[in-house]
Amino acid sequence: MTETFERYQPDMEGLHREFQTGPCFVCQIVAGNPQYSAYVIYEDEDKIAFLDKYPRQYGYTLVAPKDHLEHVTGDFEVEGYLGLQRLIYHLSEAIREEVCAERIYIFTFGSNQGNAHVHWHIAPLPPGTPYEEQQMKAVSWRKGVLKIPEAEMTDLATRLGWRLEQERI
Repeated sequence: MTETFERYQPDMEGLHREFQTGPCFVCQIVAGNPQYSAYVIYEDEDKIAFLDKYPRQYGYTLVAPKDHLEHVTGDFEVEGYLGLQRLIYHLSEAIREEVCAERIYIFTFGSNQGNAHVHWHIAPLPPGTPYEEQQMKAVSWRKGVLKIPEAEMTDLATRLGWRLEQERI
C-alpha cells in the first residue's frame, strides 16, 4: 500500500530544533493542543496510541504513557509497564493484519536532550521489501516520509481502533 503514496523529506533541522526547544509533543497531544493534532487510535486513562505524523511506513504508530515519563523502565511500576506492553502487543497485531505487514518492528528512541517523553514505535515492514531495505533502513528518515492524505490517516486510525476493539484489550 505504501507504493501509492509519495515520499517527501521533512525539514530535519527544524524537527530536531523543535524536539529540543519546543514543548513535549506527546504531552501536547494528550492535552488536546490543536497545534499538535494526532490521529489517535487508542486512548485510556494512562496511555495513548496514535499514527506517527512523519510515517516512514504505512501504519507507523507511536504508543506512550500519558504521564510525562522519560525512562523506558525506570519511571514505571511493573504493572503499568506491562499494561503498556499489552497495548503494544495488541496494536502490533492489529497493524500487522490491517496493512499485511511482513514483519513488525517495535522500538523506543528518545533523548534526555529532546524528545524525552518515552514512547514506543511500531513500524510495519511492507511485504516484499528487499532485505537490503529492511531493519534500520526501513525506519530511517533517509528515504523521507510518506505523504498520506488526512482522510486516509483518519480512516486508517479508525480501522486500527476497530481491530483493537475486537481484541477487547
